[in-house]
Amino acid sequence: MSQYLLRRILLIIPLLFGVTVMNYTIYALAPGDPVSAMIDPMEQRQMTPETLKEMREALGLNKPLPVRYALWLKEVLRGNLGYSIWRIRPVSEVIRTGIGNTIGLVTMALLLSTIGGLLLGIISALKPYSALDYALTGFAFAGVAMPGFFFALVLIYLVSLRLGLLPTGGIMTPELPPSVSDRLVHLILPGIALAYESMGGLMRYTRSSMLEVLGLEYVTTARAKGLPEWLVVGRHVFRNALLPVITILGLRLPSLFGGAVLIETVFNFPGIGLTMVDATKQRDYPLLMGGVLITATLILFSNLLADMAYAWADPRIRYD
Repeated sequence: MSQYLLRRILLIIPLLFGVTVMNYTIYALAPGDPVSAMIDPMEQRQMTPETLKEMREALGLNKPLPVRYALWLKEVLRGNLGYSIWRIRPVSEVIRTGIGNTIGLVTMALLLSTIGGLLLGIISALKPYSALDYALTGFAFAGVAMPGFFFALVLIYLVSLRLGLLPTGGIMTPELPPSVSDRLVHLILPGIALAYESMGGLMRYTRSSMLEVLGLEYVTTARAKGLPEWLVVGRHVFRNALLPVITILGLRLPSLFGGAVLIETVFNFPGIGLTMVDATKQRDYPLLMGGVLITATLILFSNLLADMAYAWADPRIRYD
């Protein structure tokens, strides 16, 4: 196991290198640059080409693309993510605030989708082809088919505007002192919006896996021995049905981080997704690259944790 972990961790290094090279190239080749984003178009027309050239040289934009990437990578290896051109703060400080909020949102969505998807999948599998099964299947298909941003707008309209139960967005109530309870209240709606699609897909996988295991001979034998149904389902069925579900959970984490970008934008939630969207508008290359590096690292390590959880659920699996 230790050798496998070491190989996987070493494999993360070239993957991160490839991700950063690709994203740096895309950002650099995109139309515009930080100088054009910082200056009003009317003022830019009155500036001389020499002045604009000096501003680009001050930001290092006059250097060839490979040189700029090498300089950025050199600083990253020293632990320096650079300085945000737009926020006028170190990139590490900006990302530290945003990534903490995003991790809280993704954790909330992961808990909601996992608990809801497993429970609904089990219920659906224990009552196959019933009216309840068809209703839950329709619920799951709606979650998979409905765009996350549209469902978020529906939640805001119904829950916040019509019923007034939860805030429409943000991370805290301005007139109240900061508190954990207030943050949790602001996490509920974006967490549900982000979790709905994953919940539907996880429910379908859980249902299929449970039905497959319920039809195996050892389950019939356990029931023939007179074991209570809850013990048969909990000890003999659920754990074996959990194996493919764990794999799906590991693959869901990248989609949750990706979906957080849209959800944070709709709810004006100050996470790394909203920060990246604003940094893209401002063409803030250091902040964009810092966000890509941290997010990619989190996703790769979350996939590694999913592999470890898979081995825990099935003792027969050994990584050599």
